[in-house]
Amino acid sequence: MIRNNAHKYSVSAMCEVLQLPRSTYYYKSEPAANEEEQRLEDAVRDIFAASRNNYGTRKIKVELGKRALLASRRKIGQIMSKHGLVSKYTVAQYKSVKSDSNEAIVKNVLQREFDQDEPYAVVISDLTYERVAGNWH
Repeated sequence: MIRNNAHKYSVSAMCEVLQLPRSTYYYKSEPAANEEEQRLEDAVRDIFAASRNNYGTRKIKVELGKRALLASRRKIGQIMSKHGLVSKYTVAQYKSVKSDSNEAIVKNVLQREFDQDEPYAVVISDLTYERVAGNWH
């Protein structure tokens, strides 16, 4: 009705007369997924299931290419989000060290007097880390 009379009256005026918010008139419902999008969604779900929930967007994109289906990683990610598909494996994230992990205040019992009267009255040790083959041990 509004579209048919748009050449005579403004959309705002017609919406006001009909007591219809303008946003309702301009609202576009989500279009039904076309056949190509449905094929793509089915393929993404199949590939994800075949990978035992391991593949992310990068590997799914490669597998789609083998099936002659083209999609961006963003589109694949949207499909995965829509269907709640989350890979078991994610890229390892950097975990910072807590600065207060070993900050307990310890009393200085010896006061640098290392010579003791009784054996084993005080035992002193040192913890040293060495880098071996790129790892700290």
